[in-house]
Amino acid sequence: MTQRIRKAVFPVAGLGTRFLPATKAMPKEMLTLLDRPLVQHAVDEARAAGIEQFIFVTSRGKGALEEHFDSNNDLKRTLEKRGKTKELEIVETTEIPSGDLLITRQRDPLGLGHAVWCARHLVGREPFAVLLPDDVVLAQTPCLKQMVATYNEIGGNLVAVVDVPREQTNRYGILDIEKDDGKLASIKGLVEKPAPEVAPSTLSIIGRYILQPEIFDELDKKFVGAGGEIQLTDSMAKLIGKQPFHGMRYEGTRYDCGDKIGFIEANVAFALADPVNGEKVRAAIKKLV
Repeated sequence: MTQRIRKAVFPVAGLGTRFLPATKAMPKEMLTLLDRPLVQHAVDEARAAGIEQFIFVTSRGKGALEEHFDSNNDLKRTLEKRGKTKELEIVETTEIPSGDLLITRQRDPLGLGHAVWCARHLVGREPFAVLLPDDVVLAQTPCLKQMVATYNEIGGNLVAVVDVPREQTNRYGILDIEKDDGKLASIKGLVEKPAPEVAPSTLSIIGRYILQPEIFDELDKKFVGAGGEIQLTDSMAKLIGKQPFHGMRYEGTRYDCGDKIGFIEANVAFALADPVNGEKVRAAIKKLV
């Protein structure tokens, strides 16, 4: 029987330099996608998957992230006094209960693997999820919820994957596939950002992971990989052969909100999918194009 996934790690220490000057004083994770910050989209996805504890790996200047999920009693009292019931409900959906939001610092930008390693004492020796808020998935069933359902059947380690153009393999962690049934791919190897001519496949990891605690044993070694950083992919690769490892094709569309064009595209897609304003947005876009 697989151990239930209760905890999720959110690596949110990045500087967001691609969005300057917007991110000069505001964390990039607080950039608004439709009507919510990127980080809230990630937290809401985790909640839908049954996550109970939310671990933020932050850095200097990220206080707004913690504040966003705290209770703003002055605001709530004002909304209640003015009879703004709908707005009050919206505010309350942003709150994470006391003790369930855990914060740890990544003092130096040493890579995603290092960021996850920083959460080791808060995760403990149990399986956990990792969500990168830059990667947003528009789906009927939230991506992590799909993954947890699959994990409950097969256990082990699981990553969300998508096919990318071969010329883009040098941007992603790429799977070396043993078997593939069209939804689940059994993995025999992982390569971080391989050149297109040597990439073992075009199946790429996106920012959703379910990992076993043994990943911390590998991250403890602080192996420096591609880009001079401690890559999560390198440590995951060390677990292959020791534990089950699969890539899962999810249902939905992924948007790279760490990129300006991807962020704009995501806003359009989420706005069009909005049941209240979708048609109005469609009409507005037609006027522009």
